[in-house]
Amino acid sequence: MRIGIVCPYTWDVPGGVQQHIRDLAEALLALGHEVSVIAPADDDAPLEHYVVPAGRAVPVPYNGSVARLAFGFLSASRVRRWIREGGFDVLHIHEPAAPSLGLLACWAADGPIVATFHASYERSRAVTVSAPILQSALEKITGRIAVSEAARNTLVEHLGGDAVLIPNGVATEKYAAAEPLPGWGGKDAGPSLGFLGRMDEPRKGLQVLLKAFETLGRQRPDLRLLVAGPGDAGDVLARVSPGLRDRVVLLGLVSEADKIRAYHSVDVFVAPNLGGESFGIVLTEAMSSGAPILASDIEAFRRVLQDGRAGALFTTGDAESLAEEAAGLLDDAARRKELSEAARSAVRAYDWSTVARDVLHVYETVAAGAIGVVESAP
Repeated sequence: MRIGIVCPYTWDVPGGVQQHIRDLAEALLALGHEVSVIAPADDDAPLEHYVVPAGRAVPVPYNGSVARLAFGFLSASRVRRWIREGGFDVLHIHEPAAPSLGLLACWAADGPIVATFHASYERSRAVTVSAPILQSALEKITGRIAVSEAARNTLVEHLGGDAVLIPNGVATEKYAAAEPLPGWGGKDAGPSLGFLGRMDEPRKGLQVLLKAFETLGRQRPDLRLLVAGPGDAGDVLARVSPGLRDRVVLLGLVSEADKIRAYHSVDVFVAPNLGGESFGIVLTEAMSSGAPILASDIEAFRRVLQDGRAGALFTTGDAESLAEEAAGLLDDAARRKELSEAARSAVRAYDWSTVARDVLHVYETVAAGAIGVVESAP
């Protein structure tokens, strides 16, 4: 098949949706299909051969975060041209309700269109107000996918319609083995906790982990915290007591290779997210690496971690609960090994070798019921 995939968020900033689209595109290419991805990106940005830039993105508050979206005349023109020249058998739009390329593509295209819904939220004034405008675009979608029950419920409650549930995928083999970062991992490195995510995004929960580390760090003079992800390092360190700052290591934005090494560098990987997560790609990456996981007990994380069988849970937003659970894991090597093995087993269900074929089945069903290929709308 010839498949066109629309990414709503800027390609050069790490994010779960971008990672999902990148991995899906590469899994489909590996299966012999033709794939083109259009995404917000500068014309001179280094991009994979299958990615087409749609112009610079701008930061916009969206779903409790700041998303970098593209929505303007230049982007609309490029999307329309991409559709017109693509000759796609199916168009796959991610987050079509976001004010970005997905919505533009819905308006610009006619034919077999599949949409994947990633977001989870209880209420959204913006979506409620814009529902009549969105409806004209969403009614063109002929196949709907939700990455989790939470995302599916959001779709049903806020936008109407239903969706087939196909979880986020992960390239498990890519994460399975890696050398720890220098000075980390191994018996001589000392105990450690790890975090991966945007340091300046409150819903990722780093502030909860830092508060827990204040307690743990005083109790355990050799404990260190490894933090990877973009954000203001000075702002983070300002929230740590002076006596503990030298034990908080901030890597900043890391390469894909170093991200994998980071998972293999810590004794316990902590996901302290406060909400707004419909799945948790960071969890499946950590699970694939075999890292013992401690996560907040939000619904999406409970599902991925099988209610605590594939990773320990603590009370969301509660630094004392986090510290207590982390201490228990740090003191129990057998428990960490048990969680590691359970995580590697549980994550097999999310491997792209399975997930990509499920997505392809949706493509084939939608294409079979359509007449012709995707075309530019009049």
